[in-house]
Amino acid sequence: MGRWREISGGFSLSPEEEQHVTISFDLSGKTAVVTGANTGLGQAIAVALAGAGAAVALVGRSSMAETESAIQAAGGRSLSIQADLSTIAPVKDVIDQAANWSGGVDILVNNAGIIRRADAVDFSEADWDAVMDVNLKTVFFLSQAFARHRIAEGKPGKIINVASLLSFQGGIRIPSYTASKSGLAGLTRLLACEWAGKGINVNAIAPGYFETNNTEALRNDPDRNSAILGRIPAGHWGRPEELGGAAVFLASPASDYVPGIVLPVDGGWLAR
Repeated sequence: MGRWREISGGFSLSPEEEQHVTISFDLSGKTAVVTGANTGLGQAIAVALAGAGAAVALVGRSSMAETESAIQAAGGRSLSIQADLSTIAPVKDVIDQAANWSGGVDILVNNAGIIRRADAVDFSEADWDAVMDVNLKTVFFLSQAFARHRIAEGKPGKIINVASLLSFQGGIRIPSYTASKSGLAGLTRLLACEWAGKGINVNAIAPGYFETNNTEALRNDPDRNSAILGRIPAGHWGRPEELGGAAVFLASPASDYVPGIVLPVDGGWLAR
């Protein structure tokens, strides 16, 4: 990310460094925290960041053994942190554990998320609150804890939120998920506005229809599966590993002047 100097309450490259900026996707020497890293998109992002050189702290409720094995096989280094992100209780400890393990945390990927499906007229308060707590509330307070660390140390950082196509569209039968992912897009922009000048780069990825546990019901429904595939120009459901390049870009020095975007990785869905 380059060496930063403080100017008028913010951070900037020195004039000498500005003359020697090179494009780099190398994350060697960096540490990333990835939530929901046990499977699916979180696992793919963690493996991709490790492949680019980052040490990765894996956060989740269940075993991260499969992700750890994939990172180890690629020659990377990881730490597993068991945490239930349905509340903000473990937030500070997650960041502290990762920082103590590696000497600091440079990248935060807020991937953990849940979904509840029901018609809007039948949707329960419990399902509303559960989704909003994990998908939006905990994301904010994890980002806050991360930013406090980086700002106090006078060091830059990267935050990548995992949004959704439902950050742009309405969808059906997932009211709290749509609300949370729309809110996450707005939160990404707000934090980018507040923290870009402090060296904290905040962006989001909006995955399209990927082969994950969350989409299993849709893929098993012949009508819905056919309708979804018929709208994807790429012609197939996204494979989790196809998300890795976007994550590496947003985590790397190559995106240092790209704050506040919500980057669709959707096989062309939104272009249709």
